[in-house]
Amino acid sequence: MAEPQIIVYGTYWCPDCKRAKKFFGEQRVMYQSVDIERDDAAREYVEKINHGKRIVPTIVFPDGSILVEPSNAELAAKLGLSTKAQDEFYDLIVIGGGVAGLTAALYAAREGIETLIIEKSSVGGQAGLTENIANYPGFPDGISGAELAERFSTQARRFGVEILQAMDVKQVMLKDPFRVVATGDGMQYCAHAILIATGADYRRLNVRGEDDFIGAGIHFCATCDGPFYKGADELVVVGGGNSAVEEGLFLTKFAKKVTLLVRGDSLKASKTAQDEIARKPNIAVRYNTVVQEFRGNGKLDTVVIENQKNGQVEELHPAAAFIFIGLTPNSAPFKDLVERDAYGFIRTGHDLLHVANLEHYSEEWRTRHPFDMETCRPGIFAAGDVRAGATAQIASAAGEGASAALAIRDYLKLK
Repeated sequence: MAEPQIIVYGTYWCPDCKRAKKFFGEQRVMYQSVDIERDDAAREYVEKINHGKRIVPTIVFPDGSILVEPSNAELAAKLGLSTKAQDEFYDLIVIGGGVAGLTAALYAAREGIETLIIEKSSVGGQAGLTENIANYPGFPDGISGAELAERFSTQARRFGVEILQAMDVKQVMLKDPFRVVATGDGMQYCAHAILIATGADYRRLNVRGEDDFIGAGIHFCATCDGPFYKGADELVVVGGGNSAVEEGLFLTKFAKKVTLLVRGDSLKASKTAQDEIARKPNIAVRYNTVVQEFRGNGKLDTVVIENQKNGQVEELHPAAAFIFIGLTPNSAPFKDLVERDAYGFIRTGHDLLHVANLEHYSEEWRTRHPFDMETCRPGIFAAGDVRAGATAQIASAAGEGASAALAIRDYLKLK
C-alpha cells in the first residue's frame, strides 16, 4: 500500500487536529499524522512555516500547498468535493448520505422524485468506514465498506440523485407549504418533503491513539468485525452495559479470551447477561479500569490501561479492541422541530400516536395518521440509526430507507 502523502502536523489535545483527521478519515483519504510534541524536528518545521508560531493543525499536501487551521469547507474545496447544489428546490431533500439515506434517495429517484442528498462527511456513513462487511446479503465473500458505499452512491447518481458532501445542515424550517433546509455555508434549499437520515455516532473514549486505529484494530461492531479475529489469543471489550456484555459474549466464539474493561466497580448489564458472563470461562472482567492510550504501528498492538483505585498502569496486547459505550443519535439540529425519545432518537409513525395533542404540531393530523417513518411534522420523515427503534445494522438501514421512500411517495400524492 502506498504511503499517505498528506501530512497532518498536530497534537493529541488539539480539537481542530482531531476534526481534520476525522474529516480525512470520513472521506477515506490517506494521511500521515505527526505529533509535534513527540517530534522535535516536526515542531521546528511547523514553527518555521508559521513564522515562529506553533499553530496546529498545519497540513501539507502532495502538491506542496499548506493549509493552517483549515475549516472543513476549506478541506472539502481542496479535495474537490461538491458543496453547492445545482438547484434551490427539490421534491425531496435527504439529510444524511449513509445506507438509509442513499437507499431512500435511490428508491425516490426511481419514482421520478427529484432528490438531493446533503451529507456532512462522505457517503456511506458508518458502513463506509467499516473495513469489511460480511453480513450484507448478496456478498458471500464480504465487501469493504468503502466499496459498498461507492456502489450505493454510483447507483443513486445513475438515477439522477444529486449529492452534496462535507456540508453541515444547521436547521430545518417549516415555511408552508414547503420545508426549508439551511446549510453551514448560508444557503437555503426548499423541498416538499425531507428525510432525516443522519444516523448515530458511536461514543468514543477520546484517548490518545483512538482515532489512528479505527478500522485497524479498534472497532464498534462485534457482529461486523468479530469474525476477522477468529483464533485470536485475546480481544478487549470496553464498556459494562448490556451492549458491551452481549458483544463480549459474541466475541468468545472467535477469541480464546475476551477481557472486559469496566470503568466502574460493577457491570450495568442485566442480571441474565451477568449470569451468562459468569458461566463463560474465557471471559475476564477488570473493574475500575480505564483506557489511557492505544498504540501500534499502522495497526493496534497495545492498549495502555490504568486501575483507578491503585493507579497501576499496565499494557495489554490484544488482537483488537471493541468499544461499546453507547450511541449518540445525530439529531441535535432537529431537537426543537421533531419529537424525540429520552435518548435523542427521533420518534416516527405509530410511536407518535401516544403524543397528546398531536394536532399541536399540525392541523393535518386532524384528517390522517402519520405515515410510516413520518415524524410529528407532516412531510418530515426519519430513517436509519437516528430513528427510535432502529437496529443499527446495514441491512435494516437499507430496508428503512426503502420504506421511507415509499411513504414519502404516498405523502407527495397528497400535495
